[in-house]
Amino acid sequence: MTPTEIKNIAVNVLHLESQSLAACISAVDDDFVKAVEAITAGKGRVIITGIGKSGIIGRKIAATLASTGTPSLFVHATEALHGDLGMITPGDIVLAFSYSGQSDELNRILPLLQRRGHVIIGMSSHKQSQLAQMSAIHITLPHLREACPLNLAPTTSTTAMLAVGDALAVCLMKIKRFDAKDYALFHPGGMLGKLLTCSVADIMRSGDRNPIVPLNVTVKDALLVMTKTRSGAAIVVNDDGTLAGFFTDGDLRRYLQKDDALLQRDIAEVMTRQPVALSVDMKAVDAANVICQKKIDNAPVIDNSDKVVGIVDEGDLLPFIISNEANT
Repeated sequence: MTPTEIKNIAVNVLHLESQSLAACISAVDDDFVKAVEAITAGKGRVIITGIGKSGIIGRKIAATLASTGTPSLFVHATEALHGDLGMITPGDIVLAFSYSGQSDELNRILPLLQRRGHVIIGMSSHKQSQLAQMSAIHITLPHLREACPLNLAPTTSTTAMLAVGDALAVCLMKIKRFDAKDYALFHPGGMLGKLLTCSVADIMRSGDRNPIVPLNVTVKDALLVMTKTRSGAAIVVNDDGTLAGFFTDGDLRRYLQKDDALLQRDIAEVMTRQPVALSVDMKAVDAANVICQKKIDNAPVIDNSDKVVGIVDEGDLLPFIISNEANT
């Protein structure tokens, strides 16, 4: 098979997948709204169940719901037949995934759940399927041709199920007014938690790494401090430690082009007065936004008394800058 043929196959698959997503708009009907309302009004958790590829999608949606403010748990339909039904407690709502709506294992547990009084929300592509008939609410997915050349391996169908499940989760998230602070509480570890909870105080360079110089030094003295602290700038402070000015590598290069005596000049003559400064209490993501908007490489950090407590470099904020750029 030639490279061109391989590319053509892949492009065709992606076209089919994108068409399946567009077709999913039909699933957002009155029953979809009823499903959102039922889960919102529910007193228990959302128990998601399924088998095979539908089960894998269900497991992902359960994780998405749980991480965005809707307590959720995935229970495998087969395991439910062998004891895991005990995981489902009174008040839980059951969300059952099956593209065909005819999964034997799933349809064996649903009558048991009905008798226990659980509200069942089904998601399949057949309104007349067993799953649809046993569901109090049924979200109907579009009939789709699979991207698999045999029209057998779940591809476009699982994409559709995933997308509609995500739509359900986002609706619930909005209704619950689940915000960034809530998200941070549920994601304390890894980069997500860091992006949402980290402050300037957590990432700034302070102490021996803070390139502070007094007003009465020369540019040469400031340059020595910049070199010692490996900083791209020097922070000039008044006698009381408050911010007086800022002098950067860029300033040094620009002034050297036109002033051979620069190194002997007082730093006060060439520093930038009233520079952009970051608050020590500022969220790191907000600091990244300032760095990007002002198009600067670094900035001094001040406390509530305007005293210099550190410096933040663009490199320190790189994960947050990437996050900002990804969301614009």
